[in-house]
Amino acid sequence: MTSDSDLKNSNSCFAAEQRYRAFLNFLPDPVFVFNLDSTVSYLNPAFEKVFGWTLKELEGRHIPFVPERLKEETREGLKHLLAERVIYGIETQRLTRDGRLLDIVINGAIFYDEAGEPAGQVNTLRDVTAEKRISRVNQAMFRIARALYQFRRLDDRLDFIIREVKELLTVDGASVILLDDDRKEFYFRATNFGDSGTGQRMKEIRFPIDRGVAGHVYQTGQPLIVPDTSQSPYFFSFVDHETGYHTQNMLDVPVRTSDRIIGVLCAVNKINGGFVEADVELLSAIATTVAYPIENAIINEELKKSYEEVQSLNWAKEKVIHHLSHELKTPVSVLSASIGLLKSRLPSATVPGVKRILDRAARNLERILEMQYEIEDILRQKDFRAYHMMSDLLEVCRDELEVLVEEIGEDRILDRLRQRIDTLFGPKDAIPEEIDLAVLTKQLIQKIQFEYSGRKCNLNLDLRKTSPVFIPPDVLTKVIVGLIRNAVENTPDNSRIDVRVANGSGGPELTVTDFGIGITADDQKLIFQSHVTTRGTLEYSTKKPYDFNAGGRGFDLLRMKIFSERYHFSIHLSSTRCRYIPRNEDLCPGDVLLCRFCNRIEDCLASGGTTVTVGFHM
Repeated sequence: MTSDSDLKNSNSCFAAEQRYRAFLNFLPDPVFVFNLDSTVSYLNPAFEKVFGWTLKELEGRHIPFVPERLKEETREGLKHLLAERVIYGIETQRLTRDGRLLDIVINGAIFYDEAGEPAGQVNTLRDVTAEKRISRVNQAMFRIARALYQFRRLDDRLDFIIREVKELLTVDGASVILLDDDRKEFYFRATNFGDSGTGQRMKEIRFPIDRGVAGHVYQTGQPLIVPDTSQSPYFFSFVDHETGYHTQNMLDVPVRTSDRIIGVLCAVNKINGGFVEADVELLSAIATTVAYPIENAIINEELKKSYEEVQSLNWAKEKVIHHLSHELKTPVSVLSASIGLLKSRLPSATVPGVKRILDRAARNLERILEMQYEIEDILRQKDFRAYHMMSDLLEVCRDELEVLVEEIGEDRILDRLRQRIDTLFGPKDAIPEEIDLAVLTKQLIQKIQFEYSGRKCNLNLDLRKTSPVFIPPDVLTKVIVGLIRNAVENTPDNSRIDVRVANGSGGPELTVTDFGIGITADDQKLIFQSHVTTRGTLEYSTKKPYDFNAGGRGFDLLRMKIFSERYHFSIHLSSTRCRYIPRNEDLCPGDVLLCRFCNRIEDCLASGGTTVTVGFHM
């Protein structure tokens, strides 16, 4: 039978427990009480609010909030608590019910039963995630602001930025997507992913500025969180498809200067939970901080590129001078010597007027040599007098009249002279016509194939039906024949050339791909800009057309570029120099089977080559 004193003690304990519960319910920090087996006996409302679980769900169970990597640390902490009976200020991390990772500080103590034996433990958890985040953000922004100007190169700045973004937002990948104003495309200038191969593949990708999450951010000027890419109307799966990466969630914010958006800062695949507004604020703050340094680095890069191009053009000018000197002097010397031999060995009395003809030829050869020096003077910006040009024109007219008189006599001399002048110098009307690109390409290849019949290049044709192109036939013929000839002359025997006609994104396209020696990076910058050959002057030799390394006067591709501007088609070149002969001075033997590097035809096909694409926009 219960005594009055026992009842009084029981009531007193109950009242004390009620007071403690009221106190714990009032505390703003999460509190939980464990039994000795680490199962839950009590959770206060603050715990439910911060972590998301209720007492009803967890009573008598373990709380599943310890990250896998911290479980051993937690077990050691429990041993320490049992030994020391109390712990203070232990910093660690715990998971919420929805998967968010919180930074917390734990204080704990063991409590005892009436017999003085341990009965369980009580712990308070102070959520310091926001405090630590603010501290990390402040430190990071300070590091970024201080370090940005230590990196002069754009890529170094961007690599530093995305490393900070990846760490601060705890994401699997981050990238800086910049805008190409000329082509209206986005490209990945800097990337940082757990798999380095993913980032490298991304750098090869471009996509239109109106596509994807980046396109939406660019058009609206507002940040965008995509919690689930499979449910987003803005997500552009093309990038994932090309890289083999799987984007689950992402956050994009604009990189904006005072007057325009120059790109997008992107973070993908949040490691714990999803992106929240705090992430938007952080990434936006970083984007604001780095916008002007990025723009300044872009401007600096463009200025440096322009300076390098000026240097390259100066180099090209010198190359032109030497090239023209070689092209003009050598044949003129040979012809002058030949005429001298003719004059000495051919009796002038046997053929009427032969001396006069030979003298005229010698005189004109001398004029060509003088013109060569005049060209050098022009290129070197030396003084050049106009009357020399007028004198040359007079000489041309006089010699032309003499030839015509000798050919046909004085009858109808004016008519023939007018016809001759019209043929040589008169304006030529190039009238555009509708042309079947595939049919004309096939006809021209059949027509010229005998000219390279001595070569062993394998020509593969893929000529598909396209919509007609509207262009003068003579212009298109020169473009097609010029591309085929350049491909043959730069491809060694027993290698391959692919010729393809098909509809592209903007209209019919002609693509000529040779698996030849390729073009160096420096020469690619100049190949459409001036009179440039891709071989050194000393190694240059004018052989028969279509011979390997036959050489040429360097005007073919320049003429095609001029045609493209006049008749509104595009021409693009991409090339990889053969890795076995990286410099212009290096020589290819001209036959795959004779090459000491390419033991098989497949080795040559994989070593280098050039692709030229001509697009006819409808």
